[in-house]
Amino acid sequence: MATLLVLINFTAPVSTVQVIKTALGSGPSGQTWILGSISVGLAACLMVAGTLADDYGRKRIFVIGGALLALATVVCAIAPSTPVFVLGRIVQGGASAALLASSLGLLGHVFAPGPERARATGLWGAMVGGGIAIGPVFSALLGKVTDWRVTYGVLAVLAVLVMLWGIRTLEESRSEHRRSFDIAGVLTLGLGITLLIAGLTEGRSGWTQPHVVIFLVAAVLLLAGFVWVEKHVAEPMLDLGLFRRPAFIASIVGALATGMGVIGLMTYVPTAAQSMLGLSPLGSAGLLAFWSGLSFVAAPQARRFVTRVGDRHQVAVGLVVCGIGELALIGIDEQSSWWRFVPGLVLAGLGSGVVNAALAGLAVRSVPAHRVAVGSAANNASRYLGSSLGVALVAAVLALAPRGGGAAHEMGTGMSYAAVIAGVLTIVGAILVAVCRERPEPVSTVETSDSPKLAQSV
Repeated sequence: MATLLVLINFTAPVSTVQVIKTALGSGPSGQTWILGSISVGLAACLMVAGTLADDYGRKRIFVIGGALLALATVVCAIAPSTPVFVLGRIVQGGASAALLASSLGLLGHVFAPGPERARATGLWGAMVGGGIAIGPVFSALLGKVTDWRVTYGVLAVLAVLVMLWGIRTLEESRSEHRRSFDIAGVLTLGLGITLLIAGLTEGRSGWTQPHVVIFLVAAVLLLAGFVWVEKHVAEPMLDLGLFRRPAFIASIVGALATGMGVIGLMTYVPTAAQSMLGLSPLGSAGLLAFWSGLSFVAAPQARRFVTRVGDRHQVAVGLVVCGIGELALIGIDEQSSWWRFVPGLVLAGLGSGVVNAALAGLAVRSVPAHRVAVGSAANNASRYLGSSLGVALVAAVLALAPRGGGAAHEMGTGMSYAAVIAGVLTIVGAILVAVCRERPEPVSTVETSDSPKLAQSV
């Protein structure tokens, strides 16, 4: 339920961004930050949240995340200006990071590998699709009957209820070995990702602007510094040895491909539908639900195939289906009916559901049992960093689309180009996941012995 709430909140402005922009007097850059600012907090804080959850208590971080989400959402509800709203969304992202990392970490701790864990992570993955489906419709409906600020008031109340529910029902769990806090790793990774997403967001209005170049160069240097720190610190926040595990690499690549190839393009579907077809915010949110709603339905079903098709292969197949669905969106223009979107969105939705469920299971099993929250955090950070890259890529493609024929025609042409690029990126991601072949663990054999100590070691 926390994951569902996080994704509802994440996608709430997608259908109402024009209304919020007008109410707060935002310019083009402000509109971009209204949509993208929550990704800054998410991507920057996920690894930190995962580390804190494993070392200091997953329930504790879950509850703190719920409280912080409620407070930040109240700030968004009463925000008098764009900077205050954006600041609230960034803090929402940090709170959401705490909830996502700790929630999947809690599932990984409670459910042992096997059918029950597959069922649990499948439901967790379904909540990702469910939240994406509900968020735009929820905000559009409330915006239609009342003020847009009411949306954030309701979300704040729901965050409080989830937090209280967690306090009453969850059991605490943490790693037996608490590591020292990697402050250098936290600072280099957090600042590096923040500047990278800030550069990608600001770059949509011009990639050669001095501050954009400074942001991106500083981000690269800080992220390189993070790698250096993690190689030399005694107890790193992210053990770089995990990148020798094919399953961990597959989970990271699969999440990046999902963010860049799928979420990046789908974020623009409501805007494209409004611009090309004249749909209302509520109508465009309903159209997007063909993708996100089917993702919600498909995710829990993926567990039925886990014994026959492993989670890594499910990710690869799901990404291929998503890519085919995106390629099916090529050619939609201002003369098309809204039905023209449906086949591609249906395919992408079914594929996304399988990917969301399988990635959750893959993220949990790709790391040692005592670091499940870190595995969740790395996977989700890759997804939201990928979505920022994907949104920036689609925005750049739309800006470079041939001019002439009116805004609706330009949007249709740009979306067709974007669908080609997104579809190809998604299928390439599927191929990379498929080639991350896992080698079976070597099985040790020993001589038979009556020694209890030897038997215990075996």
